[in-house]
Amino acid sequence: MPWWFRVKGRSGSVTRTLKFLRCFQQGGHFRQRRLLPIIMLAKPTIIELEMDRLEDVLRRAEAALNEEDYGLLKAVVESYAYVAELVGSKNTTIARLRKMLFGARTEKTAAVLGKAAERPGTAVPTTDTPPALADGTSATVSAAGPAGDPCPKCETGTVYATNRPGVLVRLVGQTPVGAKVYYLEKLRCNLCATVFTADPPVGIGAAKYDATVGSMIALLKYGSGVPFHRAEKLQASLGIPLPASTQWDIVRALAEHVEPIFEELVGQAAQGDVLYNDDTTVKILALMGDRGQQAASAEVVAESAANSAPVSVAESAEAVPEDSADVPAKGAAKKAASERRGLFTSGVVSTREGRRIALFFSGRQHAGENLKDVLAERAAELAAPIQMCDTLSRNMPAELRTIAANRLAHARRQFVEVVDRFPEECCHVLEALAVVYRNDALARGRNLSPQARLEFHQAESGPTMEELRVWLVQQFDQRRLEPNSALGGAIAYLFKHWEKLALFLRQAGAPLDNNVCEQALKKAILHRKNALFYKTPRGAHVGDVFMSLIYTCELGGVNPFDYLTALERHAGELSAKAKDWMPWNYHEMLEEMGDAKASSEKDRLQGRCCPATAQGVIETHETRID
Repeated sequence: MPWWFRVKGRSGSVTRTLKFLRCFQQGGHFRQRRLLPIIMLAKPTIIELEMDRLEDVLRRAEAALNEEDYGLLKAVVESYAYVAELVGSKNTTIARLRKMLFGARTEKTAAVLGKAAERPGTAVPTTDTPPALADGTSATVSAAGPAGDPCPKCETGTVYATNRPGVLVRLVGQTPVGAKVYYLEKLRCNLCATVFTADPPVGIGAAKYDATVGSMIALLKYGSGVPFHRAEKLQASLGIPLPASTQWDIVRALAEHVEPIFEELVGQAAQGDVLYNDDTTVKILALMGDRGQQAASAEVVAESAANSAPVSVAESAEAVPEDSADVPAKGAAKKAASERRGLFTSGVVSTREGRRIALFFSGRQHAGENLKDVLAERAAELAAPIQMCDTLSRNMPAELRTIAANRLAHARRQFVEVVDRFPEECCHVLEALAVVYRNDALARGRNLSPQARLEFHQAESGPTMEELRVWLVQQFDQRRLEPNSALGGAIAYLFKHWEKLALFLRQAGAPLDNNVCEQALKKAILHRKNALFYKTPRGAHVGDVFMSLIYTCELGGVNPFDYLTALERHAGELSAKAKDWMPWNYHEMLEEMGDAKASSEKDRLQGRCCPATAQGVIETHETRID
């Protein structure tokens, strides 16, 4: 007789089931197998099963089945248990469940509505690239002599120098952190036993770790999500040991040196015209309590088991010493926030005069509270800034006035999720919003000023948005839909937040979406995915400092490695003139100081090419006494 079974999960089963579920996938989709048809009853019998009992059944089945059949049976059972747990969650909708199982599809209007994108005809692009020969090379003629010589091909013309010389690129692999060992000869007197040591080579400096070491470790850890213990294993495999605890000591010292720069970034971000904010979750062991720490430790063990590389909690992510937990991060949680159990990493992106500054804050405070701390440093004579966020109340800074704008994409997504059930109504809304996004792309492509962009949207997008607003009102006034339906909820959301969603039609510079902040938060999400957690608030603050500096550099097209290196080399001068060491103007400071080595692109590139360390070999030098 056909039957259903309901599995009662236990703590830790979700992660294990999800990992097995991913193993059961191929190319992002479930492997399809032909199964015998099952006749389902109208009211199937539901059997309550504990997870332990189900595992006992699987163990008995393992002895009776071959390896492939047992793997298939286990995958089906554990996948069903995982899906059942998802369905039982109040936050899981059918659309979200479909995305989790089969991947998210594109939300472009043409794909959602099943229509071909309307694009103007384009001519076939032409290129000046020489035609390719049969072997794949280009049909080019090599230079035969200096400018002014006869052409070696036609023997009639004369060759002359061009403004585009040929370029050859040679890439060299090397360790993230290289090393040089200097052997200094020692002589000892046989009579008085005095030992004489050779002088070290000129220019090697007294510090063991060059300024570039901290920059590279910070980029790997907080820019690329490589945990300390993973970098330690990489360095060891290449013959240059660099323990995780040593890496932490280096980046902690660098974070203390660049702290004035972070504080200056906060002050300058407070003066921005438009501020974007949002948050995501984070794990800080010192603030999680015993149960939270045990759960985080279990994730470390599971991760190491999946990678077949045992890693203890003490060696994991942020478990290297991070001073003590009693050192609070900047903007420590206030009394109201201290009662919360949740932990968040807030992202704030400020734009002004074409510059963008990214800030990160980790702790118990919500995005709105962290934004309030930033705006507390705003000049009193400045007008209220535009704030772009989603509709959650916790994103708003209490007691401080901002011109709030909400994400238009959030309202749009609600129609995308129900387009299969209400195609005609959703098509009307999505096509209207497509006009707005198309006009915004045109304004961005023309590089319009905020005021010119406002006038352009008022002329081109205003009529479309007004027609959409009237249409929304008619749906309820004329009772064309059920207010409690999924479509009714989507329309109610759009109509309820209409003023903030359509701010771009009334305020110069108001954005449509919060994409720039959500992209910034990917830095924190990447770190959370790989390193899993921070150990203390101090460690979280160090991560916030480096993520802020690194992503601000990336937003401005500045090389973060060169920037962090320059800050370390001039650490003693940062406190007095922090505003002169911003990512967009530090080169000017270097030129004023005559730091030719730091400002020279040629020296920078030459200094990075080190074939001796490319193979993981420690470069050695011997120095003798003259």
